[in-house]
Amino acid sequence: MEDKQIVDLYWARSEKAISETADKYGRYCYTIAYNILHSNEDSEECVNDTYLHAWNAMPDQRPNKLSAFLGRITRNLSLKRWEKYTAKKRGAGQVPLALNELQECIPATNQTDSVADDIVLTDVLNRFLASLTAEKRNIFMRRYWYLSPVAEIASDLAISESKVKMSLLRSRNELKQLLEKEGITL
Repeated sequence: MEDKQIVDLYWARSEKAISETADKYGRYCYTIAYNILHSNEDSEECVNDTYLHAWNAMPDQRPNKLSAFLGRITRNLSLKRWEKYTAKKRGAGQVPLALNELQECIPATNQTDSVADDIVLTDVLNRFLASLTAEKRNIFMRRYWYLSPVAEIASDLAISESKVKMSLLRSRNELKQLLEKEGITL
């Protein structure tokens, strides 16, 4: 079923929307959750919560790209759950590693308080991603959006782990230089 038809089902408040979403995007959402949580049960629960959040959000907004909409919900729910677990000194995975890698090239959260600053930062990040080659963008997004382990990225792309690490290092340095050039304080 096409995304537009699935969104129409949400707007019509048809329960079939959930089953169609699960059929088309269940595995995608599960992978995002599992890369963050490393727990089958927690990942499945986050995916189910994603469907509920999508159900509640749809009457107010009609997403342009359903996969990105669902991925974002899943990622945010998974990160919240991960934060809850790490506050209890539980959990592990790629989240602290990936966030630590980006620490030197992203602005501190208290420095982007205004909506205008967020819009400028979003524009700079979009331009940065557009400037990368397809392979470098894929590696960067897999690591920092989907929080995939370096070994998994290397295996999926049939390249060495050292090539993935070098690509990430160079991309982070390019991002840091661009942010500094744009006057965004790190």
